[in-house]
Formats: sequence, structure tokens, C-alpha cells
Amino acid sequence: MTAIVSEKRTGNALVRAWRYLASFDGLTKTAMWVLLVLFLSALFGRVLGLGGSPTDIVGRRLAPPSLEFPAGTDSLGRSLLPRLLEGITTTLLLSAVAVALTAVIATFCGIVAGYRGGKTGGTIMRVGDILYAFPAIVLAILVAAVVGPGIIAALASIVLVTVPLMTRMVGQATRQVVERDFITSAVISGVTSRTIMTRHVLRNVAGTIAVQGTYALSVAILVEGGLSFLGYGVQPPGSSLGLLVQEGTVYMVTAPWLIIAPGAVLVVAILAINLIGDALRDRFDPREARRLT
Repeated sequence: MTAIVSEKRTGNALVRAWRYLASFDGLTKTAMWVLLVLFLSALFGRVLGLGGSPTDIVGRRLAPPSLEFPAGTDSLGRSLLPRLLEGITTTLLLSAVAVALTAVIATFCGIVAGYRGGKTGGTIMRVGDILYAFPAIVLAILVAAVVGPGIIAALASIVLVTVPLMTRMVGQATRQVVERDFITSAVISGVTSRTIMTRHVLRNVAGTIAVQGTYALSVAILVEGGLSFLGYGVQPPGSSLGLLVQEGTVYMVTAPWLIIAPGAVLVVAILAINLIGDALRDRFDPREARRLT
């Protein structure tokens, strides 16, 4: 009986999720489909080995796109398609993991700062202001110089770049929630601060976290691309979109497809994420909704 009830609840949840996604406008749905296609193409490309191995030399150098090599070959004669799929996987996975860490850190710091206030909240916000004062790419390069080039440097850089803004936004949303009557009633009733923050405040700032998470993801992709382009991020023989763009700039005139393919994926991915973020912001805070003109 319990299993039947659980299945019904799961089915109802899926139906509600589908209806919620269907309620967005056509542009947002298109952006969602684009991200889904990028994710699935990268996933199945790696699992099924589409295009072959990203490290094998399979043809002549700098061959243009053809039926045999849909995205052409690079300067070593490697097919660009599997390298592109590997780059999409690396960039999206690295950015997603970094943003997940950012969400955890920023949510904790923002809720504590907004709920506690005083010296505790002020200290958290001032530290965030110091980090936010640095230009994103400069802070990322500083982290990479300390940690050393590689995936860890890219991960740490993205977290440090995206945490300050999300912390501030979550803190502001928390202060608004704390002023509501149900929070005052919970305090008067003797509910502990930990319970209030986790059970009441967190639920009411979830929309802010979701919106800021989408923007943080687009920033994360930019930071990873910038670091890899400068040689501080993903290192060869690995691939990322930023690294592929960097390798393609050397042959921009003779083999433009080397830079067009990863560059186009970067632009499309960031545009799609920003469109989804705008839609979520308008959904969770309709007072700030605006039309594109």
C-alpha cells in the first residue's frame, strides 16, 4: 500500500513539474531545450564514443568539416567533434559543480547574515564586498597563480567569483523574510533559530537561490572559459570550450572552424542560461518583470 501511495506521489510530482515547465513562454522553453540538447549530446557523445577518441590522430592536419569529420580536424589531425563533446562535458560539469558549491556556501552565509544581522552579518557582507571588488578574471588568475593551473584552480576561482553576489542577494531576501509576521510568531513561540532558518527562511528564499544560481552558472562558464583560454584552467590533453577557443585562435584565418564551433557553443549556452534566469526572476519576483524591447 505504501509503495502505491509513493508511486502516486511521484507521478503527481512529475505532472506538476511538467505543467510548471509548460507554463513558461516559448523563448524560455527554447532555451531549456537548447541546454538539454547540449547536455545530452555531451553525455551520449562520451558514452557512445561519437566521432571516435578525442586523442587519436585520425586524419590530415586542419582538414575542413566533411562527412568523415563533421567538425573538421585540429592542428594534430585529431577529429574536432569528440574534442568538442569532451569540452562541453568538462565545461558544463565543472561549472555545475562549482555553482552547487557556491549555492551551499552562499545560502548558509546569506541566511546567517540576514537572520543574525549585527556584527556577524556585517562581517560576512564585508568579506563578500572585498571579494566582489576584484574583477572576476583578475581574482580567478590570482587563485590559479596560488593553487596552480588545472581543474582545481578553475573550480576554486568560480566559487570565489560567484559566492559574493549570491550571498548578498540571499542575505537581502532573508532580511525581508525575517520581517514577516510568521517569523515573529515563531520566535515568540520559542522555536530555535536553527529551525527558523532551515524550515521557514530557506523555503522563502529558494526562489532567489534558483535565480542567482542560473546567473552564477553563466558566470562560471565565462570564468572557466577565460581561465582555460589564458592557460590557467583545464590543461591539455584534456578539453574544455575555453581551451578549444584558445587553440583555435592560432589558426583563425587558415582553419576558422576550430574557433567557430566552441565559440558558438559558449555563446549559445550562456545566452540560454541567461534567458532561463530572466524567466525565473520574472516568475519569482513579478514586480521586477520587464519586457525585452
